[in-house]
Amino acid sequence: METVLLSDSEADLIKAAELIKNGDIVGIPTETVYGLGADASNEAAVRNIFAAKGRPADNPLIVHLADFSDAVNYTKAVPELAYKLAEQFCPGPLTMVLPKNDSIPMVTSGGLETVGIRVPSHPVMHRIIQLSGCPIAAPSANTSGYPSPTSASHVMKDMTGKIAAVVDGGESEFGVESTVIAIETESRVRILRPGCVTREMLLEFCNEVIIDHAILNELEAGETAASPGMKYKHYSPKADIIMIEGELDGFISFVSKHDPENTYSLIFDGDEAVFPYRHMTYGGNSSEQAHLLFAKLRELDEIGAEKVFVRAPSKDGVGLAVYNRLIRAAGFEVIRV
Repeated sequence: METVLLSDSEADLIKAAELIKNGDIVGIPTETVYGLGADASNEAAVRNIFAAKGRPADNPLIVHLADFSDAVNYTKAVPELAYKLAEQFCPGPLTMVLPKNDSIPMVTSGGLETVGIRVPSHPVMHRIIQLSGCPIAAPSANTSGYPSPTSASHVMKDMTGKIAAVVDGGESEFGVESTVIAIETESRVRILRPGCVTREMLLEFCNEVIIDHAILNELEAGETAASPGMKYKHYSPKADIIMIEGELDGFISFVSKHDPENTYSLIFDGDEAVFPYRHMTYGGNSSEQAHLLFAKLRELDEIGAEKVFVRAPSKDGVGLAVYNRLIRAAGFEVIRV
């Protein structure tokens, strides 16, 4: 299959929408990361997403809509709290898990009776949904398990020959996937996957916001993944990732004793002034780290890093999303110094 690179012109967005309507897969920019877009109601197209990514079939996909009011077409019920949160965070990087109806095939929901619903804010993705008239299933547009793509070039590298087209809409704004929540009562939600809509932001509109244990821990044997990003090792480059928690002095001391050839460190902006070993920086605060993380992990592969020591980010605010991606990239290997 030839994979065509499209621009964000209206003519090219029409082409992308026609491909999706016809059952093809298109790499599409969103404000979080690039997604592999296909008609969420088309079982064959959705199966092709799983095949292109090499994604396990029990890893559910998120369905993207042009407006949250359209959720009634794909769900059995929409709680009042969902509408309240949609007023605040949609369009944007928030996914709400709701009971699905039969218009969403079980293959799309990973065998679950629920479906994640999101309204993206990126104008390109939003326009393609409108033009196609389809609910669009769009997991991250990368080979399963590898760092998510935040540019069209990342998607072309992973997906050339596997999908019909990629739309170049520039770099992703946030750099990590959406926050996924389950609504448990009319005043309580559970965060299943952290993102740029933080616990603190949700608490302004909910009485209680629970952080699911699987955000920082592996699922128990046989436990069902209610959200993408919960069950399998994710976001990992070819290099062996090891996350180090502690102050900079302790990090430097650890690296000094474990610095073989082709080992790099991923450190905070500003650390480089006193860090004498091979390194890259990935931002000076949580938002910058979210934006840069996946691109830096891919860059480390490109330069041949075999092992990467990562200075652990904060778990506060957006930092929890960065920490979650890193702990999964590291296969839950964390060293405290």
